[in-house]
Amino acid sequence: MDIRQMQYLIEVARLKSFTKAAEALYITQPTISKTIKGIEEELGVVLFDRFGKKIELTDAGQIIVGQAQQIVTSFQNLTAELDDLRNLKKGHIRIGLPPMVGSSFFPKVIGQFHHRYPEITIQLIEDGAKKVESDVASGALEVGVVVLPTVQEGLSSFPFVEEKLNLVVHPTHPLAERKAAELWELAQDQFVLFREDFTLHDRIINECGKAGFQPHVIYESSQWDLISEMVAVGLGITLLPETICREIDDERVRIIPLVKPIIPWKLGIVWRDDRYLSFATREWIRFAQHELAAQGQG
Repeated sequence: MDIRQMQYLIEVARLKSFTKAAEALYITQPTISKTIKGIEEELGVVLFDRFGKKIELTDAGQIIVGQAQQIVTSFQNLTAELDDLRNLKKGHIRIGLPPMVGSSFFPKVIGQFHHRYPEITIQLIEDGAKKVESDVASGALEVGVVVLPTVQEGLSSFPFVEEKLNLVVHPTHPLAERKAAELWELAQDQFVLFREDFTLHDRIINECGKAGFQPHVIYESSQWDLISEMVAVGLGITLLPETICREIDDERVRIIPLVKPIIPWKLGIVWRDDRYLSFATREWIRFAQHELAAQGQG
């Protein structure tokens, strides 16, 4: 099994789909299917359980993918160090980005970075903040955007925005005309939340528990616009960060400050500083910190 085969295997495991992995790697699905089959025959194990169109790693697959990720990371570190030694100022960065964060903060920063370093390519991996944090900690991603504070050990970070959550309700909701709301008042409501791989999912449920109730969650999504649309048609209520609330059509919903408790939403960029960081990654961290700080001041 060579590095290329390991990369194919890791991508299939990450996306849980041969088709999506082939698209991400810009190869055909038969090529990636043949590669995985070849690895299974070479090692004498089954790597994936197949359930129709769904696939999951077997126990053997989990072990092999874990080892493959370490080998690929070491290989990437080696090539990055050699590139830096030659001072080519080229490279590739995999950045984990929660979907609700990207459009609000990063298009301008990424555009400016590409203008300054056109030979550095950026691959954006959209996942919930919990998954991004885990992938940075494991080395699957060089850098990521997460909700602070982090739970994984060994991560360095800098914050770039600190806001709070607002209540979003339908205009006919009993609290719709209120100037502020308390969490306990939502005990009988139906909630529309982000999926479990989003930090806000657990944070909201934990805060509801502290307020004395278990929220009735009727729908979960990875897209904030779909969540707000569900509220707009009267299917439930939600809690969203101030930045997202500013993007919502406030003629179809009502946005109310949540004052008891105030639930913070603090975003930061994280990376592993106990591993080798390529020139591209180091420069991205420095550049993003400067530009995001400038955006905040503006």
